[in-house]
Amino acid sequence: MTSVESGADGGRWLDAHYDPVAGLYTFSSCVDLADLSGDGENRLVVGDLGTGSSGMKLKVYRGTALMSENTLLDLPAGLVAFFMDLHEPRIPTIAVASGPCIYLYKNLRPYFKFTLPSLEVNALEQDVWQQAREGQIDPLTLKEMLESIRKKADVPLSIRSLRFLSLEADDLDEFVQLHKQQPIKRQTVITCIDTLKKSTADEDGVSCLVVGTESSDVFILDSKAFIILSKMSLPAPPTMMDVTGQFDVEFRITAACRNGNIYILRRESDKPKYSVELSSHPVGLVRVGKNVLVGCTDESLQGFTQKGKKLWKIVLPAPITTMAPMDLPTRGFQGVLVGLANCEVHLYRDKNLLSTIKTPDVVTSICFGRYGREDGTLIMTTKGGGLMVKILKRTAVFDDRDSAPGPPLAQSIRLNVPKKTKLYVDQTLRERESGVAMHRAFQMDLSRVRLAAAKAYVKALESSLTPMSASLSEPLKMNAVVQGLGPSFKLTLHIQNTAACRPVMNLAISFLYDEKLYRIRDPYMRIPLLVPGLIYPVGTFVDCTNDKGVADIIKVFVLHEGKSSPLLTAHINMPVSEGLAS
Repeated sequence: MTSVESGADGGRWLDAHYDPVAGLYTFSSCVDLADLSGDGENRLVVGDLGTGSSGMKLKVYRGTALMSENTLLDLPAGLVAFFMDLHEPRIPTIAVASGPCIYLYKNLRPYFKFTLPSLEVNALEQDVWQQAREGQIDPLTLKEMLESIRKKADVPLSIRSLRFLSLEADDLDEFVQLHKQQPIKRQTVITCIDTLKKSTADEDGVSCLVVGTESSDVFILDSKAFIILSKMSLPAPPTMMDVTGQFDVEFRITAACRNGNIYILRRESDKPKYSVELSSHPVGLVRVGKNVLVGCTDESLQGFTQKGKKLWKIVLPAPITTMAPMDLPTRGFQGVLVGLANCEVHLYRDKNLLSTIKTPDVVTSICFGRYGREDGTLIMTTKGGGLMVKILKRTAVFDDRDSAPGPPLAQSIRLNVPKKTKLYVDQTLRERESGVAMHRAFQMDLSRVRLAAAKAYVKALESSLTPMSASLSEPLKMNAVVQGLGPSFKLTLHIQNTAACRPVMNLAISFLYDEKLYRIRDPYMRIPLLVPGLIYPVGTFVDCTNDKGVADIIKVFVLHEGKSSPLLTAHINMPVSEGLAS
């Protein structure tokens, strides 16, 4: 693995490897680092999403080479490496959450599959399907009854019934014949997964699996017998989790949910202990020390205490694509890495920006930790499927003054202020003596400027001289381009419908000009239907009929059929023609 120093981030990182065609499509929740062979070298474990419908694989990298891969049956929702027993050698197990199942791999081979328990089935739904099975009701009646149950019942319908309700009338009978003999099941799916130490905080201690589901439940699973140790309920399905503590002592689960809120669960309660309401939906959740850092869709990074109290908020230059913790115990450093949509990765400690890394593509997943035998390795995958590895230099220093509270260091530096001149002193005395009169004169001039601007604006609106239409029913925008040296010019009008979703039709263009100077080949043109957002070029030719070197203004009117006043008016200052054609 060769290393090249990168200067875009202050020289703190070494470029170890970049493969733009690695074919890795994944997220931070599906990436982990683990010593899978017990030889002291960490491997990179990736849950690859493939195309989204096929090609899902569990890939393991050693250094820069692909070491092994296993096919996954469904899209991975999360991946963790954990110790499920005390056997020697200490080799972790990989757990991949996919659909309603957790697939366990030991020594890179399939070991065990755990399926979440089924959910309660609606009794009325079972009854109407039983009637359909016995031929007591036809498919159309079955559909009407299921529609009624869906509107009134507290228990949601099964996937089978929801699919049945989405079918056309011609396909109902075939669907009923195919599925009526099968029992009805309601199965939830896993949305996120994490680990929780069982009884000790040791790095190689036995851990439990913490699973968040689409049914708004959080399960804690015993890693030996794979039984549910604890079940907790949330108001909405969790999308991200951060878990800390030990199950037998005290633990805290911070869950970001699909309703835009963050809930904090404690050991002694099966309901959320604290709640945080965000102004926009969370896209990243990382714990740094005792604080929780949340990235939101409004391009902000916010800090909260472990009880949900807001500490700070900063605005980022671009939307957040992914977040991951950066923990260096040997240096006592903790921070958060934030991937942005502008091809940058920012390193923050609290709300202070410590480093910026430029990337050739948008980063979709970040993982920091020990890779191989290097403690400070940053691994990123990109939107185009690339794999990028950077190593933190051993001499890299993150300035502590960046995170120091209080005023910045530059505030204590004395400014080189020049000495006061006699002119400055005289001006100061004049301002002191005539301050009120100067302020009144300034306010009067400002009011006159505002009045003149308002009059000009009203006049432009009344005569439709603005480049944008003031009409709410036909919001239009137009600009004109004149091309050529003469005597023949090409006049192109670019017209755009600025409405959100409504097309504009029945429009026409007319010209007003001096017929002694110009001749327009198409003085009246109809405009086709204008689709919102698209720019339509409408062109014609203008011929100059005078060779005296005189230029004039051509007025362009955008009209609506049946209305006398124009929607838009443009004044085009024509250039002087180079001469008449022979």
